[in-house]
Amino acid sequence: MKKAGTLILAFTMGVALTLQAIAETQPDTARYGSHPANYKEIVTQWLNKQLLDPDSARIEWNGEPKPADLGKNGEHLYGYLVNFTVNARNRFGGYTGKQKHAVLIRNGEVIKGLGFGY
Repeated sequence: MKKAGTLILAFTMGVALTLQAIAETQPDTARYGSHPANYKEIVTQWLNKQLLDPDSARIEWNGEPKPADLGKNGEHLYGYLVNFTVNARNRFGGYTGKQKHAVLIRNGEVIKGLGFGY
């Protein structure tokens, strides 16, 4: 009987530690927003408004969205950072070559673009 109690205690402790580890690895949704599972669609729609010839865009995704804080001087700007490269036509009709860019997504919308001259 004592052995069964020890096993139950060990199992309970293992479950508690596992749940704690999961909670520590999950970003705070109140801070970062919800994870953008459809980040490719969000970024593509945003790029359609940014590029001169969005239909020519060739996008390469550089990993999954990661929680990030892009704030400065003590101000916080939380969201999910998505890194990618774009090769699109410029106003002369030529491709620009692969350009590195990133966006910060929070709750399904781009709140900051990086690498676009602003």
